[in-house]
Amino acid sequence: MSADDIPALEEQERRLVLGQFTYEDAWALGSLLVELARERGAPVAIDIRRGAQQLFHAALPGSSADNDAWIDRKRRVVERYGCSSLLVGSRFRAKGTTFEAASRLDPDRFAAHGGSFPIAVTGAGVVGSVTVSGLPQRDDHALVVEALERFTGA
Repeated sequence: MSADDIPALEEQERRLVLGQFTYEDAWALGSLLVELARERGAPVAIDIRRGAQQLFHAALPGSSADNDAWIDRKRRVVERYGCSSLLVGSRFRAKGTTFEAASRLDPDRFAAHGGSFPIAVTGAGVVGSVTVSGLPQRDDHALVVEALERFTGA
């Protein structure tokens, strides 16, 4: 899938909705992401939030504090727009511009680069986010989607 395939990105978000999202769910999803990243030797940091509370964080070998800064910037995009950071960036590109040029948001605080995905719960909407940083943005996004697919059985 192309990163600019907006319908496919929107379909992922419609499909990857949880029935609930508990502390145990955050641990299980985060642990699954760590397992997938370790299998691939991926030098990533992983963050899972419900609202303002960080429920899970891991930094694997090869990641750095820069990855945590990227996590914060990508997560803020999900919090503001209610959809994945890759989808937000793709929508701006589809309009012939970039997020940085047209959003009017501080690029030191917001980054519409792939890797942050909304955690949505049936009947409640978006309640949090799951974010990966350390790979090229499309790979960060794909890792999160793969983990959510396994986690939800979708």
